Amino acid sequence: MNLRVVLVEPLYEGNVGSVARAMKNFGFHDLVLVNPCKIEDFGSAMASHARDVLQMARTYASLPEALAGANLVVGTTGKRLDEAQHHLRLHLRVPCFTPATLAEKLRGKEGTVALLLGREDCGLNSEELALCDMLVSIPTSSDYPVMNLSHSAAVLFYELSQSENVDDNKVEMASGESLALLQEKTRWLLAEVSYPVHKVEFTLLMLRRILGRAELTQREARTLLGLIKRIRWRIGEGRIVVQNEVRKKA
Repeated sequence: MNLRVVLVEPLYEGNVGSVARAMKNFGFHDLVLVNPCKIEDFGSAMASHARDVLQMARTYASLPEALAGANLVVGTTGKRLDEAQHHLRLHLRVPCFTPATLAEKLRGKEGTVALLLGREDCGLNSEELALCDMLVSIPTSSDYPVMNLSHSAAVLFYELSQSENVDDNKVEMASGESLALLQEKTRWLLAEVSYPVHKVEFTLLMLRRILGRAELTQREARTLLGLIKRIRWRIGEGRIVVQNEVRKKA
C-alpha cells in the first residue's frame, strides 16, 4: 500500500514540516499539498531530518488534482456526528473508523490510499468530505477533542505503519478510474429509472461510502459495472417493446 498524505490548505508551515517529520518516522514519503501556506525556513527546521520528504512534496491548486490515481480516499475529521449541523451529518455517515480499525481494513491491500488532513482551524468542508470513500476519527477526550494537525497525523501514521508490517496475501484494490466510472454509470441508471432528482446526490454519496467500506477489488468493480450495463440494456430493451406495442395499437 502506498500512503499519499494530502494536506488541504494547511495554514502554518511549522505544521507542514512536523507532518513531514512524522511521515518519515513511520516510513511514509508521499506528501501532497493543496494550496498550502508558504513553506520557508521554519517549516524546514520543523521537518528536521525529513527535509527530503518536504522537498519532494507535490503541490496542486485543487483537491481533485491531488487525488488523481488514488484507489481509495480516506478523510479525517474531528467533528462529532451528534454535534454537527444537518448538512454535515449527511456527509459524516457512520461508521467513522478509528485509526486502528482503518489500519485493519487496509491490511494486505495493494494500491494508493490518499489520506486527507484538513485545515488547522476548520478541517475538511462538506464538499471535500463528499469526495471521501471512508472517514476516520481519533477518539479523543470530550474535554478537549481537537488535536494539533501534526499530532493527529502521527497517531494515524503509527497505526497505518503497523498494517504495513504484516505479511498478508496482497489484494489489488479497485482503481480510482473504475470507482469513478461506477459512480457515473449509477448516475445514468438513476436517471433512466426516473429516480427523484433531489435524492440523487445523497444516494450517490451513500453508495460511495458503502463501496468504500467494502474495499472493492478491481474484479469486483468490473463485475458491478457489468451488472449495471446489463440492467441498462434490459431497461432499453423493455422500452423498445413498449414502443412497438404502442405503434401496433395506433
